[in-house]
Amino acid sequence: MKEKVFNIIQIGDKSNRISRAFDVFITITIFANIAVTVLLTFQELAAFFFVFHIIEWITLLIFCVEYALRIWTADYLYPDKSELWSRLHFLISFDGIVDLLTIIPAFFLSGMVIFRMLRVARIFHLFRLNARYDSFNVITTVLYEKRNQIISSVFIVLILMLASSLCMYSVEHAAQPEVFRNAFSGMWWSMSTLLTVGYGDIYPITTLGRVMAIVIAYLGVGVVAIPTGIISAGFVEQYHRKSSISDWGREDIKEIAEVMVDSCLAGKCLEDVEDEGNTKVYLILRDNLSILPQKDTELQLGDVLILRDETIDEN
Repeated sequence: MKEKVFNIIQIGDKSNRISRAFDVFITITIFANIAVTVLLTFQELAAFFFVFHIIEWITLLIFCVEYALRIWTADYLYPDKSELWSRLHFLISFDGIVDLLTIIPAFFLSGMVIFRMLRVARIFHLFRLNARYDSFNVITTVLYEKRNQIISSVFIVLILMLASSLCMYSVEHAAQPEVFRNAFSGMWWSMSTLLTVGYGDIYPITTLGRVMAIVIAYLGVGVVAIPTGIISAGFVEQYHRKSSISDWGREDIKEIAEVMVDSCLAGKCLEDVEDEGNTKVYLILRDNLSILPQKDTELQLGDVLILRDETIDEN
């Protein structure tokens, strides 16, 4: 029974009609919940607030039931862990945290502003709807693969912001003591300048300050472009080497091919993947390692499989 429930509530199981119907139902529930959350902010619709609150509570009740079922079936989601640890792992996962932040404020903390803001967390349910599709997987995989470069570029931006903030404070404080009162005021100016936002509420008036502002603005254009270039290059690399994993079993791979593991196959054993796709995996590329495939090898998100379609030999 638990396994059947798990197969139903897991998004993306197209082979199960009940699961597909549940996907449609939960999608409608999420959109309805978000819609009434937005509509409750319009005072012109005050006459319908009672209906909106009823819809909100019904959808929250559905979220509660779904949350409980996901905790109950978490041992199938993480088969390599014990029942207790699999449930704890789900509770601290992205889906588990979003579900919890969606439910708790409505029942216990609705009177506090900071927790009422957590109602926005229900919007992140939309990420879960797209979690098993190629577009979302490409984004998450690129960000994960390029995480070190992105962190380095962000660190450079922060250093430049701090340096420009202190420099501008030193130059402008005497001329504008009320505007550049401390280093934090300079930090606000450097953020809006380096990130090319340019609010214009704080700006230099001295000649030296304006010269520095010109230099910092040019540096900002170049520095902010670094992470953009890194991510763009990652997308190009990803699409060059990634085949569509969702339809790989229905396509003829006439030569050796590279296929990247997405969330549909992550966590599965290599033997099961080969049987499902009728393929033979010759090598697994993981980060900077080359792994010889074994039947019990567990695939991870982002692994690149070097494989060939076995039906070619049969034909």
